[in-house]
Amino acid sequence: MTVTDPLELLDIAGLLSDEERQIQETVARFVADRVRPHVADWFEAGTFPRELALELGKLGVLGMHLDGYGCAGTSAVAYGLACLELEAGDSGLRSFVSVQGSLAMFSIWKYGSEQQKLEWLPRMAAGEAIGCFGLTEPDFGSDPANMRTRAVRDGDDWILTGTKMWITNGSIADIATVWAQTEDGVRGFLVPKGTPGFTTRTIKQKLSLRASITGELILDEVRLPDSARLPGARSLGAPLSCLNEARFGIIFGATGAGRDCLRTALDYANTRVQFDRPIAAFQLTQEKLANMAVDLNTAALLAVHLGRLKDAGTLKPHQVSVGKLNNVRKALAIARECRTILGASGVTLEYSPLRHANNLESVLTYEGTSEIHTLVIGQALTGHPAYR
Repeated sequence: MTVTDPLELLDIAGLLSDEERQIQETVARFVADRVRPHVADWFEAGTFPRELALELGKLGVLGMHLDGYGCAGTSAVAYGLACLELEAGDSGLRSFVSVQGSLAMFSIWKYGSEQQKLEWLPRMAAGEAIGCFGLTEPDFGSDPANMRTRAVRDGDDWILTGTKMWITNGSIADIATVWAQTEDGVRGFLVPKGTPGFTTRTIKQKLSLRASITGELILDEVRLPDSARLPGARSLGAPLSCLNEARFGIIFGATGAGRDCLRTALDYANTRVQFDRPIAAFQLTQEKLANMAVDLNTAALLAVHLGRLKDAGTLKPHQVSVGKLNNVRKALAIARECRTILGASGVTLEYSPLRHANNLESVLTYEGTSEIHTLVIGQALTGHPAYR
């Protein structure tokens, strides 16, 4: 037997329901038709076509795991499988969907007022409005508790001052969820594009996530009414809970990137002839392929297991850290190893592994660095927080 998909090795599809497989296949077709023919050009140009937002909205993946307000209300596993297929196309595509649905939309869905939900969620689910999530700052990434962005009461209003950095969708967003320190702790605010004092800047010269827009948010005494505050967000736990939502998608997404790399390397190894044989027939190449397939399939098993826990309502933050740390690390190693099978051809955008490897360098760092997730797991094992 010869498998046509690396994940057939352990029959991962056999763990899924018919509905989950149908959702995965639908997203895979979209990626094949709309993304793969163009993504190398987007990556080279450093752009993300804004019209994709409307297409992704029509596909139904924006906030698909949320209930109501135009959202599909799918299972966590179904959402994860969509992320797998999106990141098989490119991490930038999955990042857009993840930030839109699991950060910007989730923050409104979980902590917003009914008025805020009705105003923004249907448009965001349709891709008519783009959101971003402003937590990270130039000097505070892993330590958001010490953020410098401040929100001060001024009568019935709030005055926000500060800077947010490395914000996906930042300079194209219609609405930003911005987190700030107040006298009563961290609070979240919705800042619409065009608000006086609110400006954005696109970050250029990136070597990673080039098919994704990354920006800086600058808040210079931005005045907002109290109705812009997310009333349900009353501590740093609110933005951290949003991050856990997005990290869950990464667990599946990284697996998709790894699968795309391994598929590419398998196809190449079976057609590239050296010494009168395809290089897939040599032991050293088969060892690489076998080791990568084992790592990829165990990552997929972990993703599905954590998805089932999330659907059951029992998934814990340290378990998300296990999934994010393991699956991104494994996917990055697979991408690098696949590039070696491709030889010199692997350094061009004709083939995906090095593009995925570049992207995964960012995925390894954002939404919790590998070091931070290691310490989260260490605390779960020992009971001792080692962050300081």
